Amino acid sequence: MSFDYFPTTTIFIGVAAFSALIACLYAFVLYKKVTKIKVNHQRIEEISSYIHEGAMAFMKRQYTIIIYFALGVGSLLALTELIPSLQGAEGVGWKAAIAFIFGALFSGLAGWIGMHAATKANSRTTSAANTGGMPSALRVAFSGGSVLGLTVVGLGLFGLTALFFIFYWVYGGNTGVPREQYLALTHAINTVTGYGLGASLIALFGRVGGGIFTKAADVGADLVGKVEAGIPEDDPRNPAVIADNVGDNVGDVAGMGSDLTESYIGSIISALTLGLYAFVTFTPQQVMDGIVTIDSSVLSGIFASVLYPLLIAGFGAISAVVAVWMIRRKDWHRPQFALSMSTYLAALVMLVTSLVLSHVLFDGVRAWGVFGAVTTGLFVGIGIGFIAEYYTSSDYKHVKEIANQSLTGHATNVIAGYSVGMLSTFLTVVVLVAGIVISYLFTGDMYGIALAAVGMLSTAGITISVDAYGPIADNAGGIAQMSKLDEGVRKITDKLDSVGNTTAAIGKGFCIGSAALTSIGLFFAFEKSAGLSDGRGIDILQPGVMVGVFIGAMLPFLFTSLVIKSVGRAANKMIDEVRRQFKEDPGIMEGTSLPDYARCVDISTKAALKEMILPAMIAVFSPIIAGVFLGAEGLGGLLVGGLVSAIMLAVFMANSGGAWDNAKKFIEEGNLGGKGSDAHKAAVTGDTVGDPFKDTAGPSMDILIKLMSIVSLIIVPILAQIEPILSFLFN
Repeated sequence: MSFDYFPTTTIFIGVAAFSALIACLYAFVLYKKVTKIKVNHQRIEEISSYIHEGAMAFMKRQYTIIIYFALGVGSLLALTELIPSLQGAEGVGWKAAIAFIFGALFSGLAGWIGMHAATKANSRTTSAANTGGMPSALRVAFSGGSVLGLTVVGLGLFGLTALFFIFYWVYGGNTGVPREQYLALTHAINTVTGYGLGASLIALFGRVGGGIFTKAADVGADLVGKVEAGIPEDDPRNPAVIADNVGDNVGDVAGMGSDLTESYIGSIISALTLGLYAFVTFTPQQVMDGIVTIDSSVLSGIFASVLYPLLIAGFGAISAVVAVWMIRRKDWHRPQFALSMSTYLAALVMLVTSLVLSHVLFDGVRAWGVFGAVTTGLFVGIGIGFIAEYYTSSDYKHVKEIANQSLTGHATNVIAGYSVGMLSTFLTVVVLVAGIVISYLFTGDMYGIALAAVGMLSTAGITISVDAYGPIADNAGGIAQMSKLDEGVRKITDKLDSVGNTTAAIGKGFCIGSAALTSIGLFFAFEKSAGLSDGRGIDILQPGVMVGVFIGAMLPFLFTSLVIKSVGRAANKMIDEVRRQFKEDPGIMEGTSLPDYARCVDISTKAALKEMILPAMIAVFSPIIAGVFLGAEGLGGLLVGGLVSAIMLAVFMANSGGAWDNAKKFIEEGNLGGKGSDAHKAAVTGDTVGDPFKDTAGPSMDILIKLMSIVSLIIVPILAQIEPILSFLFN
């Protein structure tokens, strides 16, 4: 098949864009279905309105700050056009600034829409549990989560494909001349890297800001409410309970949505970039300099390598639509089974479609190679999910061991949780390494690793839907408790919530795995773009590179420290406020007066908005500073050190936090003394230690390394024009 014609390229890109629009359309249909459900319960509607208004107020204030930051970064990108030595450089200038703004816009919009749908779905899930039982409640919660999942892949992919096509056309892709079409393809790919930068920036703010908000409220509500006052979780007498439920939405829905939008886009961009180098021995620079001549047969293979990941992503969006539609058609009484089936169904659809696409775009052994790489990514994603479930679910021994350690006190609970989190890195890394090696062997170059990341994230639509279901179920349980519904309703919402904890852990494992593969792909794209793979590569024995490795390995620890300290400071204020209200108004505990919920929401909001700025600046400016002082090689060392360190921390914190949380819930189910026992109090301590681990710092690690990689890819043209300040280290 010939790919040297502009109409053929237009059709293939159009297929990916149309698939994205189908996902957006079905998300809109689901949103309408959810919001049309009548609640018909005054107390449920009242509590839901508190949560919705608090979440929207926080998002408005957060996005106001983000808009200014995004406009500042976009302006800097555009102003690089005025630097004489950078005029015409790729990846910077006003075109990249436009791509950056759209990336930030679509990432933020995906999180906003998903959160809006979640705050509407939570009350309807409670109402459905009250009137229709488990199947109805599960359908509503899953539908609400699916709005986020389908919106993320729909908006993310549509924005990327639309910009990619526009820039390809602007740079001369419609000329019909092989050399001009190849260069247009190269310029377009380098320019849409800015789209990934915009998505990454929003994701970092969303994860850090939302994570600080939710964990400050959660820690304050648990330590004062459960441990000191001895009242149940989600008791309406707890002043921090509404802030806690608001936090579930702004952190675990909006933040997670922006996070996986960025992962999704980053994986595609790394595959597009490495697609230029797949199965060829020359570089774009050699074509520009006239050293290498491009003919239509060579161009056909390059276009196939570039368009393939776009089509995989497009049909991945369709697979998510199919999976959501199929699951919603049936009444399910076992939530875990239904959610697992949705994931397996989407993976099966992707296996079939990727096999067909591979043989349409490639021939013979190469077709089987790219299919094998995509399939490897799919299985790595599922494997990491299984590992996360094994270490964080109360169905297995590790969580039960933590619960048993709670019998001897707070310290032993914390020690056990730490050891489980650290142990979980072993199997996770084994699966990741196996995926890297196998995907590389399938294609014989780094393109296979990038395709594995695309393959893993091809089912992101359904993975995000399942993950977003968790906070909706959690909120539904809280609303049921505060509305004083029958015990049977609470049992339904508790079952949905416990399943949601497991799906959240699986989702975090998925985020970590995709971040690792995506970051590796972006690193190799950086290496290729910087010309470091031509001949000498990055020499680890160079002092400047070693300095970069050490600094890169340190940055995730510095970032984690700042984020966890922020949660601690905000939680401190929350605890003081809850204690003050209990002390000054005895009627709160007696149930004769309402606590001041708004005050607690305001404390979390102010803390989150204040504390999220510095971590974001570290992520954006550290690669720039490293590049200026150490050059491209030293920056490569920084990325390697940061990647290894961040992935280990992310796995450790996500799994230890998830295990602590489910150990607490295992005891609350009536085991080992049940609620109010000494073991339960110790488990609450472990859970509060794990809260910033699993919901703030841990997820932020994924974004940190991807944002650093994207920034590094963007500044390659600038580094090529300057001499590193510490260049003597390389001599």
